[in-house]
Amino acid sequence: MIIEIVGQAGIGKLTVGRLLAARLPGRLLDNHSIYNVAFALTEFRSEAFYRTVRAVRDIAWQTALELPPEVPLILTTANGTFAWWREEWRDAVVHLARGRGARLLVVHLLCSDEENRRRIASPDRLERRKPVDPATVDRNGERVAMLDHGDARLELDVTKLTAAEAADLIVEWVRDQSS
Repeated sequence: MIIEIVGQAGIGKLTVGRLLAARLPGRLLDNHSIYNVAFALTEFRSEAFYRTVRAVRDIAWQTALELPPEVPLILTTANGTFAWWREEWRDAVVHLARGRGARLLVVHLLCSDEENRRRIASPDRLERRKPVDPATVDRNGERVAMLDHGDARLELDVTKLTAAEAADLIVEWVRDQSS
């Protein structure tokens, strides 16, 4: 299976994904593992930026296709700014799932704007090239996640949950989906 964790910047996708990968066990591919090459070498949102993201994503997807089918793959996906990019990313995830012959389970993490602003301002995010501006949360309200591409979807409000509690709930849901 592929479990795609979707949500706004700063909501905790990577933290939850790490715990989920350990609990299942599975492999985690964070979207920043793909994006960071483009962030380091190109101008953000330039033609070269998107070309680089696509190239790195293609390499990552090819390697993911080589994983044993019984190994769950956990992906993190942030809500993109542009609809065309969200759609392209969504289509690439669906193509990967079909290529693996895997069920695609989408987990949409939700959080109150106040809590999201607190989380996104965490100092450790900056060193990982992640957005840290709380104003991003306000703009994220305009970024509708594309969620109807999976075989099943879980909406999970993590405002008052620890990452461990969220991961436990997701593991329970994934196991229900597998039976």
